[in-house]
Amino acid sequence: MRSNVRLDHRLLLAACVGLSTLGLGACGDDPFEVRWASDIDTVTLYSLARPEVGLASAFDFVNRLQQVVEGIGSTGTWDIAVDDDGTRALFVPPGVLGIESRAAIAPITGVSFDDVTEAPADTALYFRTQAIPVEVGQTYALRSRELRGFFSELCVYYAKIQPTAVDLEARTIEFFYESSPACNDRNLVPNETN
Repeated sequence: MRSNVRLDHRLLLAACVGLSTLGLGACGDDPFEVRWASDIDTVTLYSLARPEVGLASAFDFVNRLQQVVEGIGSTGTWDIAVDDDGTRALFVPPGVLGIESRAAIAPITGVSFDDVTEAPADTALYFRTQAIPVEVGQTYALRSRELRGFFSELCVYYAKIQPTAVDLEARTIEFFYESSPACNDRNLVPNETN
């Protein structure tokens, strides 16, 4: 009697797995594809050169959060910071500050924000250990720091950003951005509509 119960459970489990696989296949969708919609947002960050502490000078594109660089536990929780040298604003990847990170930024010259559909594949285009000037109206591709994904794989995430205002007197930088939640996917075009 006990072996029949085990057999029945195995058959039931196999039938459930088979039916769910059939159901997924019938939909024609990849069950592992990350579906995301456009969610462009604007951020204002304070330059690291400001004398005050506790101001948000960095941004975490994965969690869409402003970060305080000198805050307790903030090391390794952000992807780009902003600074200035008195005459120009700068994007500062974590590597510039000696933080081990894969986060990097790549200027995309001559291409509008809307026309950047994919982050560059060529890693030589990204700046990881060097600050780069912020140019209002220019588009930049961003590669995030490395994180564990949903299935515990190592992931980087990609975004595109465009500065809209630099105020050297107030030492602030404003930009808008679009970021993809898909692990290791350079595609920057949402696959859903709002």
